[in-house]
Amino acid sequence: MAQALLAADEPSPVRMLRPDGASPFFLTADHAGRAIPRRLGDLGLSAGDLERHIAWDIGIAGVTERLAAALDATAVLQTYSRLMIDCNRDPSWISAIPTLSESTRIPGNEDLTEADRDQRRREIFTPYHAAITEQLDFRHQRPTLLVAMHSFTPVFKGVGRRVEAGVLYNPNDRDLRLPHIMLELLRAEGDLVIGDNEPYAITDASDYTVPVHGEARGLPHVEIEIRQDLIADAAGQAAWADRLARLLPRALQALR
Repeated sequence: MAQALLAADEPSPVRMLRPDGASPFFLTADHAGRAIPRRLGDLGLSAGDLERHIAWDIGIAGVTERLAAALDATAVLQTYSRLMIDCNRDPSWISAIPTLSESTRIPGNEDLTEADRDQRRREIFTPYHAAITEQLDFRHQRPTLLVAMHSFTPVFKGVGRRVEAGVLYNPNDRDLRLPHIMLELLRAEGDLVIGDNEPYAITDASDYTVPVHGEARGLPHVEIEIRQDLIADAAGQAAWADRLARLLPRALQALR
């Protein structure tokens, strides 16, 4: 039998907050953590690289934790780095375990066997999404709105991004009510540059969590992206959690 990827004393890939939360909002954070199993060392990267956006969504764990507490909402966060396996990609895609992120080589992801890739899927990706599935199954008779939490780098491949936050959705989805409402509410704040499907858009070929857990279940859903320089510290994380805790209930009221 192959050696386990995660040692018995290493963290679970799933961090669950408020599993009995009363809120209809259900939060996910696919890229909340940057842990790497000891068995894989540092993937051939420097300590500095493992603190960069290529390894995780900087600041989003703090925002999600605070938002879950403010709303009394269940949240599921991934503990391990997106460089291990990206939990917002279908694990069969080559991009799920990148060998190049932005312009940085990931030596520890090169020349992987199918068994290596399958082990990362089984020990990191599958438990995370199974936890989301289990929670949503448990809530199937309750009104539930999926909010996928992400953050993005202020500069990508040398190009600065003016957008401060983005509301993401699949333009081909049948139910675009929640993202459109959140877009209006965020823009009405008057102090933000809000992207409409910027800096990314959700597609079936680029995302996993929203298509699988939101669209396929017919749940109202939205993905929120926040620029990382705005949530790099506790003050920024608290400010954004407070803002979303104020706006999401207003979105729910408008949706009804």
